[in-house]
Formats: sequence, structure tokens, C-alpha cells
Amino acid sequence: MKILTGPCVLEDRDTVMRIAEKLKPLSEDKRVEFYFKASFDKANRTSISSFRGPGLDEGLKLFQEIKEQFGYKVVTDIHESYQAAPAGEVMDILQIPAFLCRQTDLLVAAAKTPAIINIKKGQFLAADAMKHPVEKILNTRGITEVSYETSEKAGVWLCERGNTFGYGALVVDMRNLLLLRKYAPVIFDATHSVQIPSTGGTTGGNSSFVPYMAKAAAAVGVDGFFFETHENPSAALSDGPNMLKIEDLYKTVSDIFAIKEALGYN
Repeated sequence: MKILTGPCVLEDRDTVMRIAEKLKPLSEDKRVEFYFKASFDKANRTSISSFRGPGLDEGLKLFQEIKEQFGYKVVTDIHESYQAAPAGEVMDILQIPAFLCRQTDLLVAAAKTPAIINIKKGQFLAADAMKHPVEKILNTRGITEVSYETSEKAGVWLCERGNTFGYGALVVDMRNLLLLRKYAPVIFDATHSVQIPSTGGTTGGNSSFVPYMAKAAAAVGVDGFFFETHENPSAALSDGPNMLKIEDLYKTVSDIFAIKEALGYN
């Protein structure tokens, strides 16, 4: 099972390296295909004064250090087309943010790198609409058929993170986990699914729901999970209200495997 996890944003080096060290047992679990996740730039923060990260150059240096020290595969978001090529030289997965999932130039630039592409489903889109971003990646890589099998071979994933429901709330329709798998392997983003967008100058959330959402997705069946985690979410510089404490992450992963085993999922 694929697990993408780490802090929302690259904070100071010492904090990031401590979090990476605490995730080592998860990376060594033979049942897990592990990826360390963080962002070098949070370009979509609510407030202009919010912490964004170290930027592309310094961020990629820190990711390279993490790869060398821990042997982790690594994943990060990109927001601009020019970021794809340099990020693709270091990162194993390039993640396309939900609100940019229709941006053709960004998708094409990402597809020209050797990285796996994880496309987050826009909060404003139905599942079937995600065929088109997948098609843009596959066509750029010389593939015309859009299916789970072709995307798996070509390194294209889809990530579910809920849909906007009214104002200031996200709701996950578990049917989407099945519908998206027509086009690509599916990752369930359990932490962003509990966001409460733009509550004042920051995005809020309720991390107490994360384990329940993850267990529900495990019961439906997905290819992997995305969790943001931190040693102290209350002090995190981005998305703290949605993030799991590292010890809670381990408990949630254990529950996910128990559900998969009970239902006979691979």
C-alpha cells in the first residue's frame, strides 16, 4: 500500500529531519510503499503573510538530503510550469494541487519529467471530469488509452480530497474512490479532506475526523493514502488543524491494515 506522509511544508531543517527520523519505522514496514511528503512553497496560502516554505532551490536541497540520509522516495507539489523540470530531477512524485488540476501547461510540464504524477481532484469537479487531466499526462507520455492499467504503468495517480459543500466545508463522496479508479490508481487524502477552508485568515480543519475518513476509504478500497503529519501539529507552520500527530498516524495505519486484511484486499 502506498503511503505519502510528512509535514505540510518544509519548515526549518531540524524540525523536518526530526519528523523524517520518526517516520523511519513506517518506511521499513514491508507492507508499505513509502514516500516522504512536504512542500517547498505553499503558493496557495489564504493570507499573504502566511509562511510559504524555503522556496524551490533550498527546498530541493533539503529533499536531496532527506533522500541521501534516510533513503526515502520523496513527493512535493508544484504550482508553476517552470518548477517541473528542476523538481523532477530530485523528486520521485510531483503532485498537482487540486485547484490547478485542469492547468494544461502545468500537467504537460510535469509529464515531461520522469516522476510519477499525483493529480489531486479539484474540490469543484466530479470524478468523471478527472479523465481529462489524466489524458493530458498520458498523451504527453505517448499513450492514447486512458485506463487504470495504462496509468499505473505510466506513473499517473489520482488523489481524492473531497468536494466543496456549501460554504466553508468539504465532503467526501466515497463513490468517487471507485469512479476515479476507472482512470488511474487512487490515493485518498485523509487530512485535506477534513479542511474547513478559509476560516478568517487561515484554513481550519478538524483532525479528529482523519482516522474515521481513512478507515472508511480503506473499507471501500484504494491504492494508497496521503497523510500530513507533524510532531506537534499545534505548532506547525501550515495546516496544523488537519494534521495527525505522528503517533496517531501509526495507529491509523495499523487500523487501515486491519480493515484491509479483514476484507481480503491486497
